[in-house]
Amino acid sequence: MHFFGLHWIDALIIVIYIFAVLGIGKVLAHGVKGQGDFFLGGRSLGKWFQFFLSFGSMADPGQATTTSSSVYRQGAGGAWLALITLFLTPYYWFTAVWFRRVRLTTMADLFEDRFGRRFLATLYAITTIMMAIVSIAGGNVVALKTLQPLMVKEPAIYSVAEQRMVDDYRDFTELRKERAVVPLAEAKAARYDVLKNYYNRGELQPYVTYLQPVIFYLVSSALVAVFVMLGGLKASAVVDALQAVLVILISVILIPFGLVKLGGAGVLHQKVPDVMFNLFGGGGMSEYTWYSIGALLLVQFVGIVGSQGGMTIAGSAKNEMAARLGAVSGGFSKRFVTIAWAYCGLIAFALFGPSLSDPDQVWGLLTRSLLPVGLIGVMIIGILGGKLALLGGQSVVLSGLVVKNLYEPLFTGKSEEHYMFIARLTVPVVLALGIAVGLYLNSVIALLKFAIVLLVIWGVPITLIFLWRGLTETAVRIQVVATVILVALIPWAVPNIPALAQSASLTLMTREQVVTVETRATAEDVAAGRARTAGELFRQTQRTEPVSAYFEEGVVRLDPKDPASPRTGRGLFRPEVWLIVLLGADVAGFNGAQLMTTRYVLDALIPLLILLVASRLTKPTDPIRLARFHVRMKTPVAATLDEDAKEVEASYANPARFDHTKLFPKSNWEFTRWDRQDMLGFLGCCGLVGFILIFFKAVLVIGS
Repeated sequence: MHFFGLHWIDALIIVIYIFAVLGIGKVLAHGVKGQGDFFLGGRSLGKWFQFFLSFGSMADPGQATTTSSSVYRQGAGGAWLALITLFLTPYYWFTAVWFRRVRLTTMADLFEDRFGRRFLATLYAITTIMMAIVSIAGGNVVALKTLQPLMVKEPAIYSVAEQRMVDDYRDFTELRKERAVVPLAEAKAARYDVLKNYYNRGELQPYVTYLQPVIFYLVSSALVAVFVMLGGLKASAVVDALQAVLVILISVILIPFGLVKLGGAGVLHQKVPDVMFNLFGGGGMSEYTWYSIGALLLVQFVGIVGSQGGMTIAGSAKNEMAARLGAVSGGFSKRFVTIAWAYCGLIAFALFGPSLSDPDQVWGLLTRSLLPVGLIGVMIIGILGGKLALLGGQSVVLSGLVVKNLYEPLFTGKSEEHYMFIARLTVPVVLALGIAVGLYLNSVIALLKFAIVLLVIWGVPITLIFLWRGLTETAVRIQVVATVILVALIPWAVPNIPALAQSASLTLMTREQVVTVETRATAEDVAAGRARTAGELFRQTQRTEPVSAYFEEGVVRLDPKDPASPRTGRGLFRPEVWLIVLLGADVAGFNGAQLMTTRYVLDALIPLLILLVASRLTKPTDPIRLARFHVRMKTPVAATLDEDAKEVEASYANPARFDHTKLFPKSNWEFTRWDRQDMLGFLGCCGLVGFILIFFKAVLVIGS
């Protein structure tokens, strides 16, 4: 018996999981007495809850989809989109302490506390809510694309239009495979152009699914809303604990089934080109080269502290060590499952070939092809639970911003029950907005790249708040407004203005690139006469199709049936690339790695430059307020809340209490000398970074 393409056993597993999650929310609802419990779990969460919250926020199963999709497209280097924060994990050893010692509820509170004015707090709350809605949209799209291949119609009940779509998909994949090796004949090229327009719009699929976006988004978001409204942050932490087990399970379960179906790791290397096992791209076709990875690391480094999640998770910790251990253990655990996700992307390439219509569905296709009844249900609750955990935590964060930084300042003096009602009401509202954005944007990779860029809006000023007394409020205002326009408003606006989206200059495509690489022959190469035996080294020519220089999801024809119809940009616009064109750069000759590097380097450096220059030219912050802020940041968190309050008061009474710990005593820079715990923790984290890189490389060479 099947329900919407699922075996009844898999469907039953899903139903049981949903009732279990709602039961957790109901039980923990009795422990939510006020805003402190709802938003921060009473600042009582120990190292295990900290680990689960950190791991859950970093390693949601949706990233399995994005990572495997990226690796399927570009080889092992595609894992860097998720793995790049590996190099930042030693940094978490210190940022977790920042967010615990600041002793605030939301990141918006940080700006009011540091500068004594509410404007930036309000602006942070508004823009962060907008950014989090994009993240929620990403969670929706990822879950949908992962589950769609698991709920498919039988070919026998296809309509005429559905059968035509599947046939067109098959034709497209064959033509694309041929085009990658030799130019197509005129008739085939015309047919390919028509089909490619449908492909770029996401209108070609190898199957027909029961799972439609609107219904799935509404039902799953309603489940999240009910759960979070009941239990708040502590409920999210409990579900994250359950989810951690599921994430680890679903991250590795596909690998043995995939290797058995292929015939072993050796066969995997025979079917997948050698360059796809290269951590730094290969053949000039990958976006992930050493320099693009460096640019990605730079933008992550300056933006990583911009997320409200850091304040929420570390701020809920019982003490500094719990915050530190939770942050780094969650971070390192995520890196290991990321390696498993990447390996699944390579298995998908070996099983399905290079021409899937929508690589974002790789994970779901692997699940459908490899797992037996029962385990498919486990995979679905792993993905669905990941959406629940991620969106649940984000909903708590957003409700805190709305209540503490937008609503309460306008409507003061209300009862605790009133503010709790508003906090709970906020949850379904922001989830609904996430649904709307998810229906607009279709690519999970584009959403992930956009989310990374958005973090720099606030990540740069927040970093300088902690480290530099010279930062001024006016400078932050200028930088935030300028950066929002550059990385958020323009990318959204241009595709929605037909005169711009369809202009000849902005629909510019890069030139086709032809590269020759040395690789091992596959059985397909032997059949095509390109090599004598499978596994032998030979030189292969690869043709890289032109891509849009400016639009994240490419350029399509307005009328997909007419190759001569006007072209229009699709997805987010890249204003950073347009800026360097003004300086004379020939971006038509860029490859994917150069386009990505341009974007990330400018996004990281422009905000920093604005802040440093504008702070020198504007009125400095009140020195008394600065002294109180920075002495509190140097005051270790005490064992109890009462003892901690006394320590903070002692520091306020003597703002020079910890000046002896400053690395540069007479400067405005607030770097402090490391103690034994700082040093050992940092070195230990660096050692683990090296170990994980060696482990990843070792995994990639198994069977070669």
